[in-house]
Amino acid sequence: MSSKRPRPERTGLRRLLYENGLSLVVGVLFLASLVGHILSGRAVYNEEQRTHGGHEVGLARFLTTGEFGETLFENWESEFLQMGAFLLLTVKLRQRGSAESDKLDDEEGKAEDEDHPSRERTKDSPWPVKRGGWALALYQHSLGLAFFVLFAGSFFLHLWTGTDAVNEQRAQHGESALTVLQYFGDAQFWYQSFQNWQSEFLSVLAMVVLTIFLRERGSAESKHVAAPHRETGK
Repeated sequence: MSSKRPRPERTGLRRLLYENGLSLVVGVLFLASLVGHILSGRAVYNEEQRTHGGHEVGLARFLTTGEFGETLFENWESEFLQMGAFLLLTVKLRQRGSAESDKLDDEEGKAEDEDHPSRERTKDSPWPVKRGGWALALYQHSLGLAFFVLFAGSFFLHLWTGTDAVNEQRAQHGESALTVLQYFGDAQFWYQSFQNWQSEFLSVLAMVVLTIFLRERGSAESKHVAAPHRETGK
């Protein structure tokens, strides 16, 4: 009868990479995409400048333009809205069979999944849980609050930088500048927002529905391969 060999203990850099691999890889992908966004965006911006008889800009100057800020923050805005809305919707709403839904009331394991921070706290629980009171009340909704603060900040920065971008275009055509409030009521601002929002909610809908019937073995976002389609949650 063979016995399993103990796994070698991970230390130093190997432990760091193992324990934080997901955030590190996604962070690298984000930075690589951001660099690509900056380089390609500057090339497009300078091409438009040449077309309208303007001056080309260097990399540092491009980062301060409304053109760059608008394209950056309108995407961040939709991402934070998507995550915040999905997070709150899953508190009350269910989808039978989806890996992205909490269990239904008539399914086994529902009671075990319920969260009771005051009864479950230990010496290793986060400080707000041990503190209780207002700290716990705020902390138990802190993730949703964080996403909507990030959404609100990105929304404002999209509006602010978008106003600069549209005013630069209007100046090239000899038109008067818009205020931030005027641009807030302009169809172009909402056209940019809604075209991003709809794509984000479509991706959430696809994840919710596809995880009912499809699997990705080993992923935390998928049910077990042999799990029946009607089984809800992971």
